[in-house]
Amino acid sequence: MHRALSGRHYVFALLDPSSGSVNKQEPELVLSPVKECSKNLHHVADHRAAQQRRPRLQRRSAPHGGRQTLQRVYRNFHYRKQTKDQWARDDPAFLVLLSIWLCVSTLGFGLVLDMGVLETLKLLLWVVFVDCIGVGLLISTLMWFISNKYLLKQPSRNLDVEWGYAFDVHLNAFYPLLLILHFLQLFFINHLVVINSEWFLGYFVGNTLWLIAIGYYLYITFLGYNALPFLQNTVVLLYPFALLGLFYVLSISLGWNFTQSLCSFYKFRVK
Repeated sequence: MHRALSGRHYVFALLDPSSGSVNKQEPELVLSPVKECSKNLHHVADHRAAQQRRPRLQRRSAPHGGRQTLQRVYRNFHYRKQTKDQWARDDPAFLVLLSIWLCVSTLGFGLVLDMGVLETLKLLLWVVFVDCIGVGLLISTLMWFISNKYLLKQPSRNLDVEWGYAFDVHLNAFYPLLLILHFLQLFFINHLVVINSEWFLGYFVGNTLWLIAIGYYLYITFLGYNALPFLQNTVVLLYPFALLGLFYVLSISLGWNFTQSLCSFYKFRVK
């Protein structure tokens, strides 16, 4: 009796019509399809086991979710370049969200620092138009110039960093800095650790928050320019981390409280 398997003909068994016994003249042809079927079953079982282990591996890699999220954001810039022929976002939704957080956090600073309504409004205008937009324009222009002048692989008119993209990178990097210094820090200024004081624990916690916030800004800025395929040597954007670490150590050694200086500066602004 012959049987077809995967487009090839194998002999499963040769039956002797007279005795009904199996003819063992072709043992390899009899056993080979059985072995192949067994091997295929093992492959299927291994594939199913790998699929079952995959969610566990994803849960184990959860601490890197923030980085994956940022990379996914900058991957969307690639899609926008392919579909709309521009790197910068044309949707103002993120800018609106950032503005809302600026307003809420600035109102929180006004309450914590015992400012009046008019003083809080002045502080809000300063923070939105000077700290966020004004400083952002300067940083974006500087990064736009540096990236196009020194980081391009092959200088060309068709492949360059758009100024709008540089400003988008600044906004992306500014958002976590805003959450840490303008929102999370509010709970520590006059309560809990009281970082607005001369205590060592106070300025240690406050300056550490500044270190984390500025570190986030530098790292997200690096990711933004590293995502562009026509740039090279973007690792130089991580070099300021060395200066940041040195500045942090000096501030702790000298007892310089960044948060206390920020609060004094905000009060001076609105006078």
